[in-house]
Order: sequence, then C-alpha cells, then structure tokens
Amino acid sequence: MPTNVTPEYKKAEQAYRQAQEPGERLACLKELLRTIPKHKGTEHLQADIKTRIKQLTEELAGPKKGGRRSGPSHVVRPEGAAQLALVGPPNAGKSSLHVRLTGSRSDIGPYPFTTHLPVAGMLPHDDIHFQLVDLPPVSSDFMEPWLVNALQPADGVLLVIDLADPECLEHVPVILQRLAEKKVFLRASWPGLNPERIQELADSEELFYHNLPTVLVANKSDLDPDPEEVEVLEELLGLRFPALTVSAETGQGLDQLGPFLFDALKIVRVYTKTPGKPADTDKPFTVRRGGTVFDVARLVHRDIAKTLKYARMWGDEVFDGQQVGPDHAVCDGDTIELHF
Repeated sequence: MPTNVTPEYKKAEQAYRQAQEPGERLACLKELLRTIPKHKGTEHLQADIKTRIKQLTEELAGPKKGGRRSGPSHVVRPEGAAQLALVGPPNAGKSSLHVRLTGSRSDIGPYPFTTHLPVAGMLPHDDIHFQLVDLPPVSSDFMEPWLVNALQPADGVLLVIDLADPECLEHVPVILQRLAEKKVFLRASWPGLNPERIQELADSEELFYHNLPTVLVANKSDLDPDPEEVEVLEELLGLRFPALTVSAETGQGLDQLGPFLFDALKIVRVYTKTPGKPADTDKPFTVRRGGTVFDVARLVHRDIAKTLKYARMWGDEVFDGQQVGPDHAVCDGDTIELHF
C-alpha cells in the first residue's frame, strides 16, 4: 500500500480485495484511481490501475462489431456457495474429473489441450452447490493469455495432477512459476484451516497479488494405488498443500471434495422465511463464517439490504424468533425473517 494514503483509499482497496464480479472490480478500480495520492511514489501503481481499468472495460464491453475482440467471455460469473478453478498440466484428467463431479460436457480426449475455453459445472454437496470451472492446461510451452483473468473470481484452486505420470514432479513447479509471473500465487492456506496465515497474506501482499487457496487433487489413483505417493510427491516438491487422492475413472475419493470445501471455505448456510409462512428449506443462502444478517439480506436483494431494520432469527445460538440487528452474526443452519 502507498504511504500517506487517505481513509477513502484504504476503504477502496479493501472493497477491491473483496470484489468478485468484473463490474464490482471495475468500480473499485475507478475509486482507487480517484483516491490514490498523486505523487511520484505512486506513479507505477497509478499506471497499473489504469491498465486494469482498460482491460476490465474491454472485457465488460464484449465483442466489437467488425473489431478484433470476438468470442465468448473467459470470466465465468460466480454461482453457488463458491467458485473453484481446476488448474493442471495437459492430460492430468481435469476434464474427466469435471464431468464426473458435475455432469458437465467438458471435452475429454487422450491428447493434450482438449479444453480451450472455461467450462462451468455445479458440484452438489448436501443442499448447496460449488461451482467448478474447468480451465485449459498450463505447460512450459503455453498458457492461455486470458487464464489469469478467468481466475479472478475464483475462491480457490483444485490443482489436478496425474499421480501415475512420472513427470508430474516437473509439471507442478512450472504451473506455479507461470502463474506467479502474472502475480497469481497458489497458497496452501485456507480460511477454515489456517485463518491467521490468510490474514497475514492479505496484510502483507501488494494490492494486485492474487492469492488463491489450493488443494492438490492427485488423480488416477486407480493406476497408482500407493497411498503414500502424494506425501512423497509433496515432500520432493517442498509443498504443503492439502491433498486429496482421487480417481475420475472409478470415483474413488471424490466424496471427500464437498466436505473439504465446506469446511475449508467456512461456508455457512442460512434459510429465509416470510412472516406467517414456513421457512424455505430447499435453497439456503450461503455466506462465510462471521457473515451477518446484513450480508444475507444483500444476497436476497440489494434494495432489501439498504432498508433493512432488523430480523427475527431461529437457530442454535438464539431463542426462537429472537429479534436481532443487521450486524448480528449468522450460524450454519440459522433461519431468518427479514424486516425492512
């Protein structure tokens, strides 16, 4: 962060770090440019902000008639409880995993680079869904230039490797390096596993560093059933990612992913009801642990959040129908009735 910044700039920086959708990030970038102190020490950062404003403006504008920009957007709008990106080397089985987990129509083939565009699908877990986005592979020879932008809304990464490939030791450092060159860093820290480390990274990193919690997904365990193989691999690589051993072919280990993401991302499910009617228990809203009644109201509708007065709450931490304010923290399984 630049020195001698105003409270306005600090607020804009915090908002940018929390923004997920391109439109929100663009608004935050414009506010950063407006509030940043204008002196020689911030010239580089000002230029970086202007470049990102230009890129996001073009991305949101979509294809140009008769121009060079054409084709679909490479940024998938987040849905569900969280968005996770599948990243890995060629032929690691990312697309096969995606199909098995979400029922998507990702292209699958015995040759590299079968995935050319982001493919989104939903992984069910209890009464919520996680959005999984299958991305093109990364190699020493090639990485799609738009892949970094596609990672911006992601809440985490599934780093998929082929456990049976003797060259996987070489693939992982290449992926980490290629992404780091673009200021994207795959981290072993998750909010629900080591929150202190997450806060340290947020406080110490540059504004445009993108830290993504990462779980190592060792695929094709049916071809290499040694349960200690992943530990040996991480030891050789000097990594400490949480790891899951799975097989897209047989389904082995895939049931671990939903519970892991739920705990590691600190997901909290909140159900809503209208006065005089039963609660809607089919589709809960999801926030992160520490989220408030106001956060849930924003998910229901922004206008409701603006005029929210109070809520009545049912749950383990309150008595039935207890009146609480907008800043009251919600817990997993709570039911709230919004009054506005």
